[in-house]
Amino acid sequence: MLANPTAGRGRHRDLLTEVLRRLGDSGRTVRLLEAHSEASAEAACRSAVASGVGAVVAVGGDGTIHRALQAVAEQPVGFGVVPAGTGNDFAAAVGMPADPVAAAALVADALAEGRDTPIDLARAVLPDGDVRWFGAVLAGGFDALVNERANLMRWPRGPRRYDLAILLELARLRPRKYQLELDGEDYSFEGMLVAVGNSASYGGGMRILPDADPTDGLLDVVIAAPFGRAALARLKPRLRRGTHVTDPRVTVFRARRVRLRSEGIIAYADGERLGPLDLELTCAPGAIRLLR
Repeated sequence: MLANPTAGRGRHRDLLTEVLRRLGDSGRTVRLLEAHSEASAEAACRSAVASGVGAVVAVGGDGTIHRALQAVAEQPVGFGVVPAGTGNDFAAAVGMPADPVAAAALVADALAEGRDTPIDLARAVLPDGDVRWFGAVLAGGFDALVNERANLMRWPRGPRRYDLAILLELARLRPRKYQLELDGEDYSFEGMLVAVGNSASYGGGMRILPDADPTDGLLDVVIAAPFGRAALARLKPRLRRGTHVTDPRVTVFRARRVRLRSEGIIAYADGERLGPLDLELTCAPGAIRLLR
C-alpha cells in the first residue's frame, strides 16, 4: 500500500490504521511502502511490482495515484484506489466510494474474490522519450500556466497562492498557437484552452471533459477559441457542471492518438508537472486491473 499521510491536507491521517485493517480483511498480507518523496514513491511501487506482489493500493489523492500508475500500467498486478486527497478525480471517474474506509473495503472484497475491472490509461511520450501515464486529465492551456506559476511562487502559501497566480496570468492573458493532430488529422488552432482526458474531471471536480469514459478506448480533447478575461470569468463556473461544452467557442473531440505542441507551456497531468507541451498521447485500453 502506498499512502500519502499529508493528502487532503492531513484530514485523513488517522484513517490509515483503519484502511490497513480493512485491506487485511482480504486475507492478504498488507505492507506499507516506505516513501518520503515523489521519486521514492514511484521507486517503491516499481520495486513492489517487480517483486511479484498481488496488488498495489494507492491511498491519497490524484497525485499519489499518479505515482503508483507509473508502476502498475500494463502490468499483471491488481490496482486499488482509496480516495483520501484534496482532489480525487480519478477515483470518482472509476466509481470508487468517496469514503476511504468504504473504498478500502471494496478493494479488499475484490482481492478476496479475485475480481478486477479493466480501466484505460493515457500514455504520454515526452520530448526526451520518457513515458508517463495518467488516469484523469492533462491540462495544456490557461490552467497549466496557472499551475506552473503557482509552483514557482514561494509566497503566499496554501490556496491563496493559486488565487494570486490566476490574477497574474489573467494580466498577461493572450491566445496561444497550438499544433494539434488527432488520429493523423490536423486540427491546429489558436486559443486559450486545451485539455486531453481519460476521465471527466480535474482540479477536484471541475468537469472539463464531462462525457469522458475511462473504459471506451478513446481520449477526449477539449479546445477553446480566443476569448477575453470577462468571458473566461463567466466560463469558469460552468466547468463544475460541465456545461461549458455548449459554448460555441468550445469544441470537443475524441481520438485514440493525440499529438499536441505549443511553445512556452508546461503540461500538467493528474495535477502533476509533466514537462514541455510537446507530447504524443495515446489511449491504452485496459491498462490497469482495477480492484473494484
